[in-house]
Amino acid sequence: MTFTLGVDLGGTKIAAGLVAPGGIVTRRMSAPTPATEGPEAILQTIVDLATRLTASAPGAAIAGCGIGAAGVIDPVSRTVQFATNSLPGWTGTRLGAEIERRLGVPVATVNDVHAHAIGEAVHGAGRGERTVLVIAAGTGIGGALVIDGELQAGRHGAAGHYGHVPAAEAAGLACTCGGGGHLEVIASGPAILQAYLRRGGSAPRDTQEIFARADSGDSVAAEVIDVAATALGRSIGGLINSLDPDLVIVGGGLAAAGPRWWNTVESQARAEAMGLLAGCRIVPPSLGADSAIVGAASLITSSTLLTPLSL
Repeated sequence: MTFTLGVDLGGTKIAAGLVAPGGIVTRRMSAPTPATEGPEAILQTIVDLATRLTASAPGAAIAGCGIGAAGVIDPVSRTVQFATNSLPGWTGTRLGAEIERRLGVPVATVNDVHAHAIGEAVHGAGRGERTVLVIAAGTGIGGALVIDGELQAGRHGAAGHYGHVPAAEAAGLACTCGGGGHLEVIASGPAILQAYLRRGGSAPRDTQEIFARADSGDSVAAEVIDVAATALGRSIGGLINSLDPDLVIVGGGLAAAGPRWWNTVESQARAEAMGLLAGCRIVPPSLGADSAIVGAASLITSSTLLTPLSL
């Protein structure tokens, strides 16, 4: 049987799967991302996973490979335009061309969050909807807009950096991008942790513990969560006003944090949205950990997923 290979390439893990028509992942494998070993080691890990997957399914063949990768990925040149220091030397990597040469099949590439968005919009919670806005809130805040199955990638493939829009709640806080006052420094997981410490909270193990403390009556924990969720919700409401989507999918690690966070995000988004748009559905994702694998594979099975860039 012929499959498409979908790859989700993150800073700590590379997951790959054999994807059948309809976005069904039949087999999956993963390996740690050899980030400190450089691009060559990362490329070889992708090839090794592809080899292991096909060997595990006798008679399987790969018709093409879609990759959702960390960094700013130009989907036309299939090159990494920019990456943070979590992947040293990754910027400039000819990801698509190199994997195509090594596997001998067509290869398409996008950013990993874009791949998540495509998976959810085409085969997940947004299936059947025309305009789908996807927000991923976790270690960072990103997302994508998918219209009629096409990812709106932007001029440089960088569209969807929603964490770097201004947020009043973040005024005066420096952002990792070099700017300041951006949504990500008040509403992301690490931002919640930092806000809790600034307010005098005793050092938690992680952000998850702050949510547990809020549920146990810690007023400082409850306040920083409410501020973060309010900032994100208001920003989503602004995006609804700007983009008028059929559906908003909110995923990422924070989306599983519980009703305190989710209810505040949703209520604030609706309060910010114009009356005509306040009924826009806001839902969680449905594909789980497979969303980026499915979205990346969809790049190969559909020729209309990527909006061309004018280079």
